[in-house]
Amino acid sequence: MSGSDKFERLDRFLVRMGWVPSRRIARELIESGRVSVDGRQLRKGETVGPNDNVQISGIIPPRAIVPNPELKIEVLFEDASVLVVNKPGLIPCHALRADERATLMNAIVAAYPETARAGDKPLEGGLIHRLDNGTSGALIIARDQRAFVALRAAIRSNRVVRRYLALAAGRLTGSAEIAKPIGHHPQNPRRMIAAEPGSSSPARPAATVIEPIEQLCGFVLLAVTPRTGRRHQIRVHLASIGMPLAGDALYGGPLLAELALGRFWLHLSTIVFDSPAGGRVEVTAPLPEDLTAVLTRLRSARADHH
Repeated sequence: MSGSDKFERLDRFLVRMGWVPSRRIARELIESGRVSVDGRQLRKGETVGPNDNVQISGIIPPRAIVPNPELKIEVLFEDASVLVVNKPGLIPCHALRADERATLMNAIVAAYPETARAGDKPLEGGLIHRLDNGTSGALIIARDQRAFVALRAAIRSNRVVRRYLALAAGRLTGSAEIAKPIGHHPQNPRRMIAAEPGSSSPARPAATVIEPIEQLCGFVLLAVTPRTGRRHQIRVHLASIGMPLAGDALYGGPLLAELALGRFWLHLSTIVFDSPAGGRVEVTAPLPEDLTAVLTRLRSARADHH
């Protein structure tokens, strides 16, 4: 079975995939010779890569995603192939460890058990794309493997349209496209950076179209359409032109009283795609209360100034 997209310790791999509940049990299995990698036995500290075939003898790997029926997520659309749900801010899309219960996929698997088996990574289930913890909005989840493969291919070839609403610091008088490659920050693993022309740092091409909707007391409400899907793309691109997202402290955005720490004003508002069950699907996710509260206050302040 395939692992992550980089090399990692075998015992950590077994826990992350949800096959064992702890590294202690993983080590016991490895030391007892019940774990093989490409047909040979490794020691617990050795590493495995994305193309290694890892097998455990004598046990059936448990379902990785723990259902959590107490956590409720709004379902915006469903057919035989897919769900579109409205992800709240500050809830992770999926677990990083098998014992986590407070992620969006824990809630979805409780209501739609088939989504746990739709994808190619046990802890992610049928997630077609992801949103940062601090972002809210529309999220597509496959209900079977056929839909997962088709929609992942659609995402990679930019056949899924994603339109965000974003509140950024500063002013914008006309629409613009930000076309700057995005790469990892050389010192801070949490951050990404927009590479400037002539930069020697490794980065991947990225493009984001922004259009002003409303100017609001030092902020501008934007319609944002990413043409690519890089990590932190909208956040990095806006910060790179001096217009960081409201609440996005990681990239220099001003904090707002209405937004909890780690929450920023970014919402995937509309998503358009072809469902494998048939037909074009367009879904709009309503704005959550915290983001609406920011707009209400800023509009009130603007009115008072007039």
